Amino acid sequence: MIEEGDADQVVKRTEIAKLNALVGLAETVGCRRQAILQYFGESHAGNCGSCDTCRSPAATVDASVAAQKFLSAVYRTGQRFGAAYVIDVLRGKSSDKLRRNGHDKLPTFGIGADMDAAAWQGVLRQLVVQEAVVVDHDSFGALKLGSAARAILKGDTKVVMREIRRMRATDVMSSLKASVAAKQQELAPEDEELFQTLKALRSELARQAGVPAYVVAQDTTLIAIARIKPADVHAMGLVPGFGQAKIAKYGPAFAAAVVGYLHENAPGDDGPAEAEDVLYAPSPGI
Repeated sequence: MIEEGDADQVVKRTEIAKLNALVGLAETVGCRRQAILQYFGESHAGNCGSCDTCRSPAATVDASVAAQKFLSAVYRTGQRFGAAYVIDVLRGKSSDKLRRNGHDKLPTFGIGADMDAAAWQGVLRQLVVQEAVVVDHDSFGALKLGSAARAILKGDTKVVMREIRRMRATDVMSSLKASVAAKQQELAPEDEELFQTLKALRSELARQAGVPAYVVAQDTTLIAIARIKPADVHAMGLVPGFGQAKIAKYGPAFAAAVVGYLHENAPGDDGPAEAEDVLYAPSPGI
């Protein structure tokens, strides 16, 4: 969101640095009270016994070697470049700018190729929190060594980070499918019939719009429609995850499907009413 704003680049860099500093505080594994007070220039011995990290310590990893690599890359590139550039050096990601500066010949070039950019950003955030790295906003976000850098480089101070457990894309998809399947199993038989009708309609709407089906509506949204059975566009507002933009675009079609289903399954129905009358009939109180 910051990148997409209209502010100039200096303001954007400053705001992104502030956001990263805040995320770094959130990711800290030490006493949170100590970290927050340190951020505001005050001191605390730590182990307050009251904050979340003291009461329930997070799983951690020793990131000292990664921190030393990062600090070395900052130093060897002259403390003149921002995070993205330094991370490119660590990961061995060459570019015209990097080659012009001769940084593809540095001993640190490529020594961090085993970690992705997001992981290196996490290391940087902790180095900023520990005052081992300072972001110089007056120098276009250049990274400079801070007061705690020497002790980390010499091995006198350890850098400990939260353990990051990344799920593979296949695991995420399997988890999502299992969640949807569980919700679908909770549907009553009559709701299941409507759900399948809504899925078929979604496929057709997606084909017409030239977009993936999930862009029209998630399965969980269709399950909610099947349960709630909103028979007009106003009632579509009761469906979780179905915002006003999607209601305006797809709501009438889904409501028409609900109306059709209700009329087909209504006992003793004397004949279908005009769907248009039902779709746009005002809801109570509107």
